[in-house]
Amino acid sequence: MHASLKIGFLTSVVTLALACAPAKAAEIPVYGPQLQGFDYPYPLQHFNFNSQGESLQMGYLDVQPQGQKNGQTVVLLHGKNFCAATWGDTIKALASKGYRVVAPDQIGFCSSTKPGHYQYTFQQLAQNTQQLLASLKINKATIVGHSTGGMLATRYALMYPQQVAKLVLVNPIGLEDWKAKGVPWRSVDQWYQRELQLSAKSIHDYELKTYYVGKWKAEYDRWVDMLAGLNNGPGHKLVAWNSALIYDMIFTQPVYYEFQNLQVPTTLMIGTADTTAIGSDIASPEVKARLGHYNLLGKQVSKLIPHANLIEFKGLGHAPQMEEPEKFNQSLLQVLR
Repeated sequence: MHASLKIGFLTSVVTLALACAPAKAAEIPVYGPQLQGFDYPYPLQHFNFNSQGESLQMGYLDVQPQGQKNGQTVVLLHGKNFCAATWGDTIKALASKGYRVVAPDQIGFCSSTKPGHYQYTFQQLAQNTQQLLASLKINKATIVGHSTGGMLATRYALMYPQQVAKLVLVNPIGLEDWKAKGVPWRSVDQWYQRELQLSAKSIHDYELKTYYVGKWKAEYDRWVDMLAGLNNGPGHKLVAWNSALIYDMIFTQPVYYEFQNLQVPTTLMIGTADTTAIGSDIASPEVKARLGHYNLLGKQVSKLIPHANLIEFKGLGHAPQMEEPEKFNQSLLQVLR
């Protein structure tokens, strides 16, 4: 089926699902498997390509600079429970200062294809991203990666150093090797069963505790709805399956041991109260106590990366660009200058 027809069909399915949903579920949004029905802050575009025998589609935002152009491009890479849309405040701030901003949704996430069979590696996602940028005739850019996007941005910079002007890692996960610290391995099937149980409440409770240091703002509700609606939609099982494969990639493919090999100017931007650690929910109390201390991890990894710069946001959690966007964006603009 042609991509546009497929999207139209899925949108109709989502609309029908909404119309037929019982009244008690009215507060839980329903989005299609490529997040059809969710509003992005800028026009959503699509990059069609083939990978691993699959015809795939990457959603992305390509926002042109406002006012005087400075000739520079910034690529924003989202985290595991985030999307290109969650970069909205940062995109606006960068574009207003003359930057072109590209924010893709990686395969398996958000507005992009959820393939039934895909070998997820950070190398593969980096190559997909490089192909997108090549299609947009972008030969060099500053790469900014948040959370899981920080692991991807690190891999991208290791693979394509000549195409990276600067690397910025925003509360990246992968600053430690959880398996080496004693976190038990989960099979993909176990991850899948876990992901099938996601709900708006479980997403909210996890993010409140781990991301936002117990401080909830009304604007975060939209991002809970985004994830809950995707998991609540007609692609529920496919979304959960891809999520399970991605978690396996994150856990089994550490970038920690290669930070020392980075060759590009690198800045770590760290909310010091972050406690994110993959697998901490099933780790023993002794192991869990050793995980997710970003107030220490930022300092430790900044010493591993050659000539790295460290910016700390005291008391902020996993997503400083969403917790205090004005403060974060000012710091990011200083780094870019």
